[in-house]
Amino acid sequence: MIVLGIESTAHTIGVGVVDDDGVLANENETYTPPQGSGIHPREAADHHAVKAPYLVKKALDKARVKLSDLDAVAFSQGPGLGPALRVGATVARFIAIKYGKPLVPVHHGVAHIEIAKMTTGAKDPLVLLVSGGHTMVTAYSGGRYRVFGETMDISVGNCLDMFARFLGLPNPGVPHLEECASKGKVMLELPYTVKGQDMSFAGLYTAAVKLVKGGKRVEDVCLSIVNTAYYMLAEVTERALALLGKREIVLAGGVARSPILRNIMEIVASEYTATLHVVPPEYAGDNGAMIAWTGLLAYKSGVTISIEDSVIKQRWRIDEVPIPWVKLQ
Repeated sequence: MIVLGIESTAHTIGVGVVDDDGVLANENETYTPPQGSGIHPREAADHHAVKAPYLVKKALDKARVKLSDLDAVAFSQGPGLGPALRVGATVARFIAIKYGKPLVPVHHGVAHIEIAKMTTGAKDPLVLLVSGGHTMVTAYSGGRYRVFGETMDISVGNCLDMFARFLGLPNPGVPHLEECASKGKVMLELPYTVKGQDMSFAGLYTAAVKLVKGGKRVEDVCLSIVNTAYYMLAEVTERALALLGKREIVLAGGVARSPILRNIMEIVASEYTATLHVVPPEYAGDNGAMIAWTGLLAYKSGVTISIEDSVIKQRWRIDEVPIPWVKLQ
């Protein structure tokens, strides 16, 4: 079985091609906003519309398949930025109509989890999903990915990226922020907001900005915001491990590239005799392969959608998505 997948939830337009054995092609282009600015949804959509045809051709050529060879076409239906999501959905609908292929809707967060499980071999993990759009601890139970802790406001990736932009650091912000943090020497007091199993990062960002404006050494503030954010993630992950008794942790999403976060989660895993699995860097950020792979799993389980019903879902929660392809012993 061969499935093409299109990712377009935010700054990245991606096209992936997979078969039953894995990834055949994974081609992506990222919209980079002007220095110091966040993502403008319409500008990102314009970027995606220009790049999409080129990426479809490039992915097909790399996979050595034609559109007529596809068994299905998958697209990121949500959550994400409306204008950007519509570009990917439109391209997927065109292929589905033109070539008579089934259309498969994919939840962006579920796709992050499934590509991480496929590439690491994890079977029944507790997942820490951390990206620009997601911050949650989740695990499969009763036909869905259930949420055992999440952000109450902005994501950890959004928090750190905003602070990096405030400092004038280049895109992507998190690696440069962590480089700055490596030069820090003093941990400064910042809001550590964990309420039950949920977290808040908006106040952390605001307080860090205030420290910089108040004259504190930038490297020390970087050290403090990075470690405070990551130890908040560690706390809720640790409690979820104790609750669920899982023996695997999967670190998924763009922030999973962080060596600092990985080291912290290694400690959490070792305390509970669990194995830490980290998604490979190529598949950590938004990418087309994760949509294609999840689309393949979904299609093989009978999941399709009509053109008329394929409207985007900007605020689609992960625990609203049926997961019929996971079969636990």
